[in-house]
Amino acid sequence: MTLTVKNTVVGFVGIGVMGKSMAGHLLKAGYPVRVYNRTKVKAEDLLKQGAVWEETIAGLAANCNVIITMIGYPKDVEMVYLGDDGLLKNASQGTYFLDMTTSSPELAIRIYQEAKTKNMQALDAPVSGGDVGAKEARLAIMVGGEPEAFAAVRPILELMGKNIVLQGAAGAGQHTKMCNQIAIASNMMGVCEAMAYAKRSGLDPKLVLQSIETGAAGSWSLSNLAPRMLAGNFEPGFYVKHFIKDMKIAIESAQQMGLDTPGLQQAIKLYEQLASQGEEDSGTQALFKLYQ
Repeated sequence: MTLTVKNTVVGFVGIGVMGKSMAGHLLKAGYPVRVYNRTKVKAEDLLKQGAVWEETIAGLAANCNVIITMIGYPKDVEMVYLGDDGLLKNASQGTYFLDMTTSSPELAIRIYQEAKTKNMQALDAPVSGGDVGAKEARLAIMVGGEPEAFAAVRPILELMGKNIVLQGAAGAGQHTKMCNQIAIASNMMGVCEAMAYAKRSGLDPKLVLQSIETGAAGSWSLSNLAPRMLAGNFEPGFYVKHFIKDMKIAIESAQQMGLDTPGLQQAIKLYEQLASQGEEDSGTQALFKLYQ
């Protein structure tokens, strides 16, 4: 079946910092959108834009043929998809699932296999780009699943992101996201140390940033998060607690493959120290506080 605005009802589970913007883009494109979130108040803006509230995940599953999840932890993903009142036991044959949560590759494979037995299609499609990327619909989306299913849902993905790549079979999207998070983990330490060094040496950190962000040191974190650090803005584009979750998944997956990741190991130590100081709900750029 070719998915169009006329024959598609999108369900969206998880109206958080990023999910709210992502669901909003679907509404603006004309898709009927039904939403579920543990706290209804977070969905109020979407409801004003025309989204329909669902009281339960089971109810949402029964009324939608494309379902997107953007939630917190692998245990949440497992419950939402595989629980008795979850998506797979209550959706209809032919439903497409897009889990855009950063979660376990092994869990993504389980969900895909279970969906397949019910004549449904599940893709793991985690994203990168933070709150800004979500608002501006230019997320990087890393997908694992069958090519035919990817082709069917691609028009929906294109409303939320720009760099959309099918990385391979089920689980490949999550493995790619682990590569992304591993790269960010060490990079964030470098960004913090560079800005701390600039301040300690008596330089104007903003001028330093102007010079180095377009050179070999350039990165998304340097250009987007270093200015927030310097401004004392530690509001979450991506939560510290969720980054720690991602790093734990990456460490576990790397260990299963016999891969040593010393940069990642050091980064998670620092972030856990930061979280222990009450910063787990801050943005990842709050790591800078340890260097001040």
